[in-house]
Amino acid sequence: MNPVELVKRQKAYFRSGATKSVEFRMKQLELLKEVITKHEQDFVDAIYKDFRKPEFETYATEIGIIHDEINYALKNLENWTKKQRVSGSLVNFPSKNYTVAEPYGSVLIIAPWNYPVQLALLPVVGAVAAGNTVVIKPSELTPNTSSAIAGIMSTYFQDKFIAVAEGGVEVNQKLLEQEFDYIFFTGSTRVGKIVMKAAAEHLTPVTLELGGKSPCIVDKSANLEISARRIAWGKFLNAGQTCVAPDYILVQEHSKDDLLKHLKSAIRDFYGEDPGESPDYPRIVNEDHFNRLMSYLKEGSVFYGGQSDKKERYISPTILTDIEPNAAVMEEEIFGPILPVLTFKEIEEAIDIINKKPKPLAFYVFTEDDKNESLLMESCSFGGGAVNDVVAHLGNPNLPFGGIGNSGMGAYHGKTSFDTFSHTKSIMKKTSWLDIPFRYAPYEGKLKWIKKILK
Repeated sequence: MNPVELVKRQKAYFRSGATKSVEFRMKQLELLKEVITKHEQDFVDAIYKDFRKPEFETYATEIGIIHDEINYALKNLENWTKKQRVSGSLVNFPSKNYTVAEPYGSVLIIAPWNYPVQLALLPVVGAVAAGNTVVIKPSELTPNTSSAIAGIMSTYFQDKFIAVAEGGVEVNQKLLEQEFDYIFFTGSTRVGKIVMKAAAEHLTPVTLELGGKSPCIVDKSANLEISARRIAWGKFLNAGQTCVAPDYILVQEHSKDDLLKHLKSAIRDFYGEDPGESPDYPRIVNEDHFNRLMSYLKEGSVFYGGQSDKKERYISPTILTDIEPNAAVMEEEIFGPILPVLTFKEIEEAIDIINKKPKPLAFYVFTEDDKNESLLMESCSFGGGAVNDVVAHLGNPNLPFGGIGNSGMGAYHGKTSFDTFSHTKSIMKKTSWLDIPFRYAPYEGKLKWIKKILK
């Protein structure tokens, strides 16, 4: 359908009031859960065709997370939609005051390729829970998954309520020309700027979930074996194509050799001597990303890994050492299975390296030293993070997920998703049986009293 007509249909449907009742929203969320359950294997197969993601990772990082989000919304939606009483103020005495969440209207969700089901449908949960209509734009870089999402969603949902717009950059451009009421974008900082510029033409509010170089600090007090296993898991999950993957390690100097030894051991434990033969290790999404990643292997020294197969779009889990802080691999988000390891002497040096870069989406600290933990957490600005773990903080719907600065704006997950796709309307109700004349002119003799009240 033409984007202009699609948005008109969705706006008309929204104005009809059909999406606003709690009963409707819950029914649609229950249907979405049923659809995802019924077509689970279709999603698994599609993602595997796109970049050989193993079924376990697809369920754990895509399908299962959506189920959890839906369950959380269904459990809490009635409370979220209730009027929220707030305190009154002396100048408006007597009055009743409350806020109420109302849907924005028509929402555009632009999804990336790296978690093509989760990042397309997880925001839909919040948008539907809040009472909006939705247009989903899946990534053209995962064509099998995009086709699966479009086919499945169109079977169960009318396009005036939830529609899927497939296509490339030109489709994105046409959609961004439309006057949506809210835009939710997940992707690169570069494209995020384009989205925000387009949204500004209509003063459309946006959430931008971007990326960045998420640091991982390991100090001398850390349990190096456990740290290495958790870092290796988070880094090489999805072949490193994760926006919150540890992008690089800063390890305290005398712990470097032991950490490298444990990282090497963890990779072997997870994927065997030849990760290319492992059924649990995905591929790079396309040739362009493969070539970009291979250029990083020319820098520093390959401590472990470095094997590749262009035809298969395969790059093994790779650890780089002897990297300079200003190397190319340290400038842009890696978004692949390459892990630079740098060292520092004192915590202040690590903080300085981190704070010279744009604010990251995620921030990870491995330490048993409470003082170092507090210093790092207070000295560095970031979207979200974890102490003694990586990535797993996304699994808690009570923790808002979002970036800051170049890594994004706005947040979602759990109640925050509902809030993101809702406008909080503030209302004051006053009685007409009492009308205090103090605020009306003439003002003579009243100034000293207003100063007492409002000072």
